[in-house]
Amino acid sequence: MISVVLVDDQELARAGLRTILREPYGFDVVGEAADGHAALAEVARARPDAVVMDIRMPRMDGVEATRALLAADPAARVLVLTTFGEDAVLAAALRAGASGFCLKDAPAEDIQRAVRAVAAGDGWLDPAVCGRVLRRYRTDPATDPAAVRRLGELTARELDVLKGIGRGLTNAEIARHLVVGEGTVKTHVGRIFTKLGVRDRAGAVVFAFDHGVVHPGEPPAIPTA
Repeated sequence: MISVVLVDDQELARAGLRTILREPYGFDVVGEAADGHAALAEVARARPDAVVMDIRMPRMDGVEATRALLAADPAARVLVLTTFGEDAVLAAALRAGASGFCLKDAPAEDIQRAVRAVAAGDGWLDPAVCGRVLRRYRTDPATDPAAVRRLGELTARELDVLKGIGRGLTNAEIARHLVVGEGTVKTHVGRIFTKLGVRDRAGAVVFAFDHGVVHPGEPPAIPTA
């Protein structure tokens, strides 16, 4: 059972999520909050496997709340829910430490899969807006000399694997492309995460876009399982 805290200022939205994320589907909503401030206390109390976070909220929005949650607990897993067209805000949420984002009007099955992925330590970037959001990373790049140094620590083969991750390839697809075993790719992926200081595949994807490893002309189709 995956424990979840819902953060949204609209009760109707939270009610809809409760319907989607209920026990028959393997979820347990262990807490709710109507703004970012309340979310900090609720997450600290409930210690959920995943936080489903709205972006637009009073007092403290989803980006600021995500940043505060990750500062308090680097292991926290946040899935941001948003509406279409908020590319800059979503980019900011990913930089704040969110493990992914999903559109509010996505099918229920997609939201369930997204929460499962984030709770399991993976990332989820909704393909409906993924390419546009990651292109925003390239037009508004982060300035982080330390990150550039970390990128330079990758071996040539690790860089090849990172490029594959950035293009949305699975480990099996990368292995076939590089003509190596899938276990070897998995080992490289773990080392890449460690060297770059990212927590999951979504973090590696945005790092790859942020630092020119992959480019806007080749938007990734993020693995969703």
